[in-house]
Formats: sequence, structure tokens, C-alpha cells
Amino acid sequence: MAGVDTVDFTTEWAMTFLLNHPERLERVKAEIDREVGHERLVQESDLPKLRYLRCVVNETLRLYPPAPLLLPHAPSEDCMIGGYEIPRGTIVMVNVWAIHRDPKLWEDPESFKPERFEGLNNEGEKQGFIPFGIGRRACPGNHMAMRRVMLALAALIQCFEWERVGQELIDMSIVKALISVQKAKPLEATCTPRPFTTSLISPP
Repeated sequence: MAGVDTVDFTTEWAMTFLLNHPERLERVKAEIDREVGHERLVQESDLPKLRYLRCVVNETLRLYPPAPLLLPHAPSEDCMIGGYEIPRGTIVMVNVWAIHRDPKLWEDPESFKPERFEGLNNEGEKQGFIPFGIGRRACPGNHMAMRRVMLALAALIQCFEWERVGQELIDMSIVKALISVQKAKPLEATCTPRPFTTSLISPP
């Protein structure tokens, strides 16, 4: 369940952001066209070259982390965290949602700005960015999740032209799911196959 819902919701949020910011959608498309081309479908081996797409996914995870509250933790010994004494065995809940939107850590934290992640080698290098947790208790599926989201987005953008339904920005209202936050209203968009799409997805 954790590996399905979270990936699906993140992909939907990322597409929503890109549709609400068409200039960034065009930048992702240009990157895919440049690094992958039109002769074959994007593959996992292409992902390291799709740096801006990675920034888009990271920024989506910042604003809508897979688990707004990390799974409960408990220290194995008495410790001090942020000036607070935490006795051994205390249940500790980490509010990722609040950390990712903290103006002390992020400039203009409520805005979608994938560029804030440019120049970083991986998602773990940005202070305060912990969508999968951190340390030895981090989510073991984080690399799989990133690949699944990036491959799905890359294929959708490589093969289709996307537009919003109507001129209004897509509603970003949320509803709390069992683990993740999901859109209150499912994403609706229009897509048109690009001229070369048939040759990419049809068997020889």
C-alpha cells in the first residue's frame, strides 16, 4: 500500500504543478527531447540526465511529501532534541509537512520553484528536505519511488502534449488519505499525442 498510493499521488501532484506552470512543463519537455530524443521511449538509464525533471519531483515531494507525518519513532536512550529532553521510549512524530514549509529553511516556501534544487547531486543534500525520512530509519523504497515517478512523468511528457481543462488554475485542495495527502478532486487534463508517439509505443 505504501509503495502504490504514495507514488501515484506524487505523480498526480507533479502533473498538476506542471499544468499550473506551463513554462516549467515546457522546460521538462525540452530536456527530455534533448537528452532522450524522439526515436525511443525514455528508459531508466536516462534518468540521471533528466536533472530538471528530478528538481520538479523533489519540489513536489517538498510541498506534498508522501507521508506528512513520518512513522512513529522512539529513542533507545534518553536524549536532547532541540533543547527538549526526550526520555527513552517516548513516541516521536516528525512533522515533515511543517519542516518542508518552514520559512526559516526555505525561501518563499509555499511557492512551486523546482529551481531551488538545481546544482544538488541528490535529494539528500538539501537541508530540511526529508520526504522519505533520514538516517537508518529512512524509507527503504525511496530510490524505487523516485524512479517510478520520474519514469511515469517522463513518458507522459515525452509522448503527449498536455493542457489544463479550461483557463483556470487547477485546484490544489487536499484530502487526507490513510498515509499520504491526495487531491480533493482528481486531476483532469487534456492530452494530444505528439507526432512521433505512435512509433514509440507501437510494437515493430
